[in-house]
Amino acid sequence: MSEIVFTIGHSTHPVERFFELLKKHSITVLADVRSQPYSRANPQFNQEALQLSLQESGIKYVFLGMELGARSEDESCFDNGKVQYDRLSKTALFQSGLERVKKGMQDYRIALMCAEKDPLDCHRTILISRCLEELGVNVQHIHSDGHVESHVEAMRRLLRQLHLQEADLIRSHDEMLVVAYRIQGRRIAYMRDQDEQEKRKTAGRKAR
Repeated sequence: MSEIVFTIGHSTHPVERFFELLKKHSITVLADVRSQPYSRANPQFNQEALQLSLQESGIKYVFLGMELGARSEDESCFDNGKVQYDRLSKTALFQSGLERVKKGMQDYRIALMCAEKDPLDCHRTILISRCLEELGVNVQHIHSDGHVESHVEAMRRLLRQLHLQEADLIRSHDEMLVVAYRIQGRRIAYMRDQDEQEKRKTAGRKAR
């Protein structure tokens, strides 16, 4: 059983370089946590092309974007058109995704993949990794140069970026982390555009 779950962003890597990073860390399963598994700018990471390339490299592919994607279809997860990570994390669908990852760890060495280069700019860290850490999973983030940053180290880096102390007279380290997660979650969470919001409102009125 692997005691670690990795995360990685496909960024703008050539597919060959991306696979080098996966093999460097002995990844056997790539779990795609993008809600929409396509990239206009980097078509080598479109789902079908990626699956084929992974198969040729001996790495298995699984799509977890329905369960662990950042663009929830659950209306209860939105506030004024923006996804609320705290609500999304409590949904049955999201929890089932976490459970699939935990079960998969028994047989595979897993990397959760999304698009962003820096893990701090991605829901794979601010949402998924936070929840996995709370379940006792050791999460490690693979960077584009191949080095690995633990989730603990990533959160310390986030505190520094947000100019927050690790603790102060009033708040403990854990309480400061809650603040950091909240700030970063609000910054990066998916926001529907105005047309989509109006469309949803109209559909809701018609359904009444």
